[in-house]
Amino acid sequence: MCSGPLAGKILLFALPLMASSLLQLLFNAADVVVVGKFVGKEALAAVGSNTALINLMINLFVGLSVGANVALARDLGAGRREHAGQDVRTTMTLALASGVGMMVAGFFLVRQLLEWMSSPTDVIDLATVYLRIYFLGMPANMLYNFGAALLRAKGDTQRPLYYLTLAGVVNVVLNLIFVIVFHLDVAGVALATIISQYISAVLVVRCLVREEGPLRLDLKRLGLEWAVVRRILQVGLPAGCQGVLFSLSNVVIQSAINSFDDPVLAAGSSASASIEGFVYATMNAFYQTAITFVGQNYGAGKCGRVDRVARQCLLFVVVAGLVSGNLAYLFGGTLAGFYVPAGEDGVVAQALIRLAIIACPYFICGIMDTLVGVLRGIGYSVVPMVVSLVGICGLRVLWVAWLFPLYHTPACLYISYPVSWLLTGGVHLAFFLAVRKRAYAKVRDNTPLYQAAGGPPAGPEE
Repeated sequence: MCSGPLAGKILLFALPLMASSLLQLLFNAADVVVVGKFVGKEALAAVGSNTALINLMINLFVGLSVGANVALARDLGAGRREHAGQDVRTTMTLALASGVGMMVAGFFLVRQLLEWMSSPTDVIDLATVYLRIYFLGMPANMLYNFGAALLRAKGDTQRPLYYLTLAGVVNVVLNLIFVIVFHLDVAGVALATIISQYISAVLVVRCLVREEGPLRLDLKRLGLEWAVVRRILQVGLPAGCQGVLFSLSNVVIQSAINSFDDPVLAAGSSASASIEGFVYATMNAFYQTAITFVGQNYGAGKCGRVDRVARQCLLFVVVAGLVSGNLAYLFGGTLAGFYVPAGEDGVVAQALIRLAIIACPYFICGIMDTLVGVLRGIGYSVVPMVVSLVGICGLRVLWVAWLFPLYHTPACLYISYPVSWLLTGGVHLAFFLAVRKRAYAKVRDNTPLYQAAGGPPAGPEE
């Protein structure tokens, strides 16, 4: 990552990562398609409308995996291989602890959270069953995400793709068996999901245990190195909080959609949200690529390459967002039809309304996220979190409170997405341009000391 042409390396890194993200989305999409086709629109709404709530509860900990990626990428980029083992052991211990905590909290809190979200009365019981089973898979979810983040830090995006391919196939097959053969409905798709998650988790842990070199995981030496925890939290905690803020704003929007108490609208919005997830995954690969490439080059003191990484990732994310977002809308009727039985034209129509407003300008969200990835790679994580608090969460909450009562339509809710992306992305760009020279001067000043002493350059303080 720290030498030679960049464009080809960025694509070789990002494309398997993109495929991995798309496969991970199949866990939820397969659930939504199977229950929509073989159970009914109430089950579709129960499964599909939970995405915002699930993300709200897990994004804090997934953000910590971003911190682990940055910490390890900097160590590897700067040649600090002897500390990588500490990074790996600490990261996987955090993953296990986070997963167990989420499993317990999620199992007992989901019913109350669904009531606060104003889930429709004919959906809430099914949604509770689905979520309680889903959260039993949280330890596996965390272990996979943290383990994959460690592999990405050294440039390996292919093995996580292989593991998710196997797990995704298992998930789809078990969905069909549990729902069609055993008639387990939403419980069946939840069971299929967590079984596939445990398969992917076991594979990634096995990979790290068998790894040779700095990424090798010694299960007998699991534990927390507090110096490493601090480095992970410096980037990961603000990143996780930002993810929570994004999800919280989505929960607010979902609650407003639920306020219509219309299963057709809820099902259409759920189908559209699932389709949008695939568009987002194509762009999010370049956000994660920016974090890793910037982290390694910044750790090595190669600031000129940091600028080049930023420019090329932004170019790629715009192309990916424009192509995938507009294709999702153009084929939206066909895609939404996969989620519901034949004849549910109202659900498809509602999905198309949302796709037109959110999917087509989705590339703006990709620009915003990629800029955040660059900032995190050079050590700035608190300011993007604060900007997102105001620009994403704050704006959408105010939108629902003030504009939505005046224009009480689903379209009014959906417009808040591109507006918030545009404003927040503009602030992120202005902040990067403002701090760029100072951050580069700091790492250049510290790089010779680092190379002599074997320690990492100090990141910018916020």
